[in-house]
Amino acid sequence: MARKPAAPPVESFDEKIVDIDVASEMETSFLEYAYSVIYARALPDARDGLKPVQRRILYMMADMGLRPDRPHVKSSRVVGEVMGKLHPHGDAAIYDALVRLAQDFSLRLPLVDGHGNFGSLDDGPAAARYTEARLAPPSTSMTAGLDEDVVDFIPNYDNKLTQPEVLPSAIPNLLVNGASGIAVGMATNMAPHNLVEVVAAGRHLLAHPDATLEDVMRFVPGPDLPTGGKIVGLDGVRDAYRTGRGTFRTRATARVESITPRRRGIVITELPYLVGPEKVVEKIADGVKSKKIQGVANVQDLTDRNHGLRLVVEVKTGFDPDAVLEQLYRTTPLEDSFGINNVALVGGQPQTLGLLDLLRVWVNHRLDVVRRRTAYRLARRQERLHLVEGLLLAIVDIDEVIQVIRSSDDAAIARARLMDVFDLSEPQATYILDLQLRRLTKFSRIELEKEQSELQREIASLEEILGSDEVLRRVVSGEMADVATAYGTPRRTVLLDSAGATATSSAAPAPARGRGRAPAISLEIADSPTRVLLSATGLLARTSGESAHAPVTRSGRRHAHDALRGDVATTTRSDVGIVTSAGRVLRVSTLELPAIPPTEGAPSLSGGIPVGELATLGPGEEALAVVSLAADAPTLALGTAGGIVKRVAAGDVPGNKDEWEVIALRDGDAVVGAAPTGDDDELVFVASDASLLHFDASAVRPQGRAAGGMAGIKLAPGQSVVFFGVARAAVRPELAVVTVAGSGDELPGVGGGSVKVTPYELYPGKGRATGGVRSHRFLKGEDRLVLAWVGESPVRAVGGGGQPVELPAPDHRRDGSGTPLPGPVAALG
Repeated sequence: MARKPAAPPVESFDEKIVDIDVASEMETSFLEYAYSVIYARALPDARDGLKPVQRRILYMMADMGLRPDRPHVKSSRVVGEVMGKLHPHGDAAIYDALVRLAQDFSLRLPLVDGHGNFGSLDDGPAAARYTEARLAPPSTSMTAGLDEDVVDFIPNYDNKLTQPEVLPSAIPNLLVNGASGIAVGMATNMAPHNLVEVVAAGRHLLAHPDATLEDVMRFVPGPDLPTGGKIVGLDGVRDAYRTGRGTFRTRATARVESITPRRRGIVITELPYLVGPEKVVEKIADGVKSKKIQGVANVQDLTDRNHGLRLVVEVKTGFDPDAVLEQLYRTTPLEDSFGINNVALVGGQPQTLGLLDLLRVWVNHRLDVVRRRTAYRLARRQERLHLVEGLLLAIVDIDEVIQVIRSSDDAAIARARLMDVFDLSEPQATYILDLQLRRLTKFSRIELEKEQSELQREIASLEEILGSDEVLRRVVSGEMADVATAYGTPRRTVLLDSAGATATSSAAPAPARGRGRAPAISLEIADSPTRVLLSATGLLARTSGESAHAPVTRSGRRHAHDALRGDVATTTRSDVGIVTSAGRVLRVSTLELPAIPPTEGAPSLSGGIPVGELATLGPGEEALAVVSLAADAPTLALGTAGGIVKRVAAGDVPGNKDEWEVIALRDGDAVVGAAPTGDDDELVFVASDASLLHFDASAVRPQGRAAGGMAGIKLAPGQSVVFFGVARAAVRPELAVVTVAGSGDELPGVGGGSVKVTPYELYPGKGRATGGVRSHRFLKGEDRLVLAWVGESPVRAVGGGGQPVELPAPDHRRDGSGTPLPGPVAALG
């Protein structure tokens, strides 16, 4: 019998069991997980304002060449590239981040140009396979210079590729677009701001590194939300700017108007940030069903692509629309709160930052980026100059160079002999060996000498930037101004220190079912004397104060001033007219204006509202003056950009129309100024070429509304009127002329320039339809007046956000040049 084979010997393994403390292991693992979430997923970097997934999306789209001038590509392709090369997470997270970067209601300055359904405040986006994307124009400023060693690159998740640690970010993205995210044990929620205002604050910080919070808040008075609306109460904003934490209330933009011949309603055109219309309609319907909201007959959502958001709330007969609106603010998302929590990564560590800290981080980042870019460009130009100098040396003795090369056995020997005979460096000798014969022509030598001179100039300029902190800051400031000019837009959100005077009753007298009647609460306001104020930034309010020529503040704080453009005495139950640049007068009820308390010296316009909320303005149409519609009102003087002047009876009101024309404008012309006037007053024109003309108002006979006016000032070819006003006889000795010169290519309220203040009495009067006298001598880089104002001293200048801009002392040189502006000026008054 065959024997069974012996079983193989059993190998013995030494087992090693390690006892660990579970609590300690859990703590260590949780801390590593928390750090990973904080650093690699949830919190933005304070320098470029981006989370890692957002940064990878923008970098990969730039690497794919998806520039704004290229066609869109499928979003799925972008998601796949990002996930496969840079982002070690799922496609859903990448696409969600891509969608948010393209939503104009989420970001104040979208960074991705989306094509297709990218969602709304009420609905999500289509799937990635149905949408397309490319970079938006601002993203080119976010990624510019990545190939010039401006930032550090780090490995991707598998160490096969590299990605930027941070983007160059010429845009202050964290402040402009805000951020939101939830990490482990901390979260961030930052409000969007206006690009022009933030850049102005950044440039001020560059010029004044020791600036205080109050200084920069003169330029950034508050958030500017993508959906517009109002911010009611700025104390929380100031707390957030100081400490990094604060809460403010956002309120919808709504106005009461006639929606049918017999019914008035509430029209809502802007909603609080991140609040959708469907949610508002649903909450109103629930409130009506539960009887928490009274007086609402119907709600219609008339939003469309052409007219934007429009919610119409029909008010039942017998109910006061203002009282119903106050109910809606209290019980629906028409008024919402926003909690600011400015948490961002600084040096890889999460920190809570105030406004000044956020600005400093971005400004320092830009200084570092420009410094590194300059050093990179300097090294490249020095290398090129070195080669050009060697090539020029070879061309001079080209026959000997050819002889040395031909008599050499190989390239290495030829390189060594060239270095020895002509005293060349190795890179120069190698470059000569690679030289093409066609470069040996006489014309090529001329080109090389020209290139040598150009390189020497560029190297000197770059060395100047690296050698002077002042020059470096000037370069960075100029690039910031270019970004604001290219992508800046006007402010959308109105800042209010308080809600203003509002009705608190829910309904007017109405018959009640059952026993007796419902209690009646009257909302009528006595017909008492009042003044209607119009600010330079287009805010309207009424006040019982006597001093309406004092400076107007929009937020009750010195950092958010406004200038007064006009005022008129009337009564609370009367109507006033708003004169616009289109030559129209819009009827506005004084009762519809918020009442602001009279103060000594400066009435606060904290409850003021834009003219556009009371009347419909056309594209580019601007409110210029407020006038009385009384039958005995003085005549109204108007001046146009084309130099036309007209006087018309202000009290000549056509029946009960809500709007009418007061001048027949020629094609392309527009009204630039309007004011009531008497025969003893003077009419003043200031043209873009700095010519100033004033003449007696009696030289212009009053005309009917349909007339087109008469010649007021003789303009040079290509020039236009920048200011028209009235010099009242009673205050003529106190009048001042303010002129602001600049370049016609700059965005108003952004660029620099010079300003001059001159007493009005220095300018001699001339006849109507003449050319006037020069009021401002232009400096280098200036070619026109961008703003002018003739009014009582002291004249006020304000920036785009309503912040004050200091004007120089009066200059008694009639046609002298101005002094540099301390900040951009958007309006005078």
